[in-house]
Amino acid sequence: MLYSLATYLTQFYSGFNLFQYLTFRTILGVLTALIISLVVGPWMIRYLSKYNIGQSIRDDGPESHFSKAGTPTMGGALILVAIIVSTLMWSDLTSRFVWVVLFVTAGFGLIGWIDDYKKIALGNSKGLASRYKYLWQSVVGLTAAFVLFSTAELPHETQLIVPFVKSLVFDLGWMYVVLAYFVIVGSSNAVNLTDGLDGLAILPTVLVGGALGVFAYVTGNTNFAGYLGIPYIPGVGEMVVFCGALVGAGLGFLWFNTYPAQVFMGDVGALALGAALGVIAVIVRQELVLFIMGGIFVVETVSVILQVASYKLTGRRIFRMAPLHHHFELKGWPEPRIIVRFWIITVILVLIGLASLKVR
Repeated sequence: MLYSLATYLTQFYSGFNLFQYLTFRTILGVLTALIISLVVGPWMIRYLSKYNIGQSIRDDGPESHFSKAGTPTMGGALILVAIIVSTLMWSDLTSRFVWVVLFVTAGFGLIGWIDDYKKIALGNSKGLASRYKYLWQSVVGLTAAFVLFSTAELPHETQLIVPFVKSLVFDLGWMYVVLAYFVIVGSSNAVNLTDGLDGLAILPTVLVGGALGVFAYVTGNTNFAGYLGIPYIPGVGEMVVFCGALVGAGLGFLWFNTYPAQVFMGDVGALALGAALGVIAVIVRQELVLFIMGGIFVVETVSVILQVASYKLTGRRIFRMAPLHHHFELKGWPEPRIIVRFWIITVILVLIGLASLKVR
């Protein structure tokens, strides 16, 4: 909105041309989302506490988590508001990519909100039934995938790019829709599974989101794309503003979510943020790089799959508890140690992902 206003005002004062620079609007996006999170955060925590909107703890979870019962949850709504408001303010709203990302983020956020509401209102720690959750995730994910496929203007918008191998590109055709669906829904649930300790999910999300912003910037810039040998996709650069808003909102939320957490993001935040990372990776054609940079999310998800499969097939469990972070808890690792080590691993994986821009 303000970007459009600034564009209009350039005819009266040339200084407004500053808003044409993507980097400047991204900085404004980061700061706007960060300020919203930091300013609204304390009020939100008081509101959630006043109305007893607190976390319910599963009976089969680690005993160390029982003390967290009643901690305000659904704080992810703050992240989403900060991201959406900041994106609407500073991005070019004529971009189809902006609206697809906002649709996915808001759609998965709504699903998560319903899930959290059921947990709180009904006192059921399991929330929305899995079949309904996956149904609506599929509806939103497939809708976004189909829109991106049907509006693609260039062939490489629907190609699979293999990182570190410049010449390895696959034309997907309609399989693009299938891939995009699984990336969006899979990423959403992977972040949700990781969100089990204070601050464990939000900083990796911020790091991966920031890195995807770098990919969006170079992919949407004809000079950088040509120099790096990656496909140039017009308009993708606007994703940098969204990624900047995600970084700002995430860091603002981490201020209150760091150990010991004053508020949890809940499914409303985790499902939405994971889906946002997935759809951005699809738009910038870096699904495989997301798999690398989001390695913590991948490992957490795989640990659950292996645990369930092993128990059903052999009656034995591979881990003491899944997802993986609970396994380390039961081994006696202090919670802050698990969190920080997972953060460090994410930094390493993000750097490896960024290296794929040059190592080709």
